[in-house]
Amino acid sequence: MFERFQANARQVVVQAQEEARLFDHDHIGTEHLLLALLRQPDSVGGRILTRHGLDHDRARDMITRLLDASAPERLDAQALEAIGIDLDVVREKVEAVFGPGALDRERRPRRGKPWFLGGDHIPFSGRAKKVLELSLREAIALKHNHISDAHILLGLLREADGLAARVLTDTGLAPDSLRAEIRAELA
Repeated sequence: MFERFQANARQVVVQAQEEARLFDHDHIGTEHLLLALLRQPDSVGGRILTRHGLDHDRARDMITRLLDASAPERLDAQALEAIGIDLDVVREKVEAVFGPGALDRERRPRRGKPWFLGGDHIPFSGRAKKVLELSLREAIALKHNHISDAHILLGLLREADGLAARVLTDTGLAPDSLRAEIRAELA
């Protein structure tokens, strides 16, 4: 499938990996594909999204908020607070006894070659793989023998359950009209 990717689609995949690294994620998700598309404001997909008021910074802020709101630590803190336990007070007391950062997680050291030497590959999540598969299907449906960034955006629009879909919906973008606009631009 990747042999059909045009340069701008390949760039989306490379930049999605970089976006995942910036978030310190161990996978490439739909949100990283969306952010990578928005890094290319002159491409078809980037241009259409920007025209509808979604740029890289806004999308990144929305994704960060959504991730923070659903973080297990935050949900655990809310559950404990419901029964009268203030996690901030607990943290202060532990750090007073054991020192600052006593409860912080240690980062796992990465092994092997650095990413620019072909190592440290970040895998795609199931949903991100589905987006790439759907981008191929979109290209075939349009009778194109290549996959561009616009096809990836069409794939993101068809995959309605990922974080990217949530950002697009929260932005007020209507998937059907966006699809029609992309297809018109590809014609």
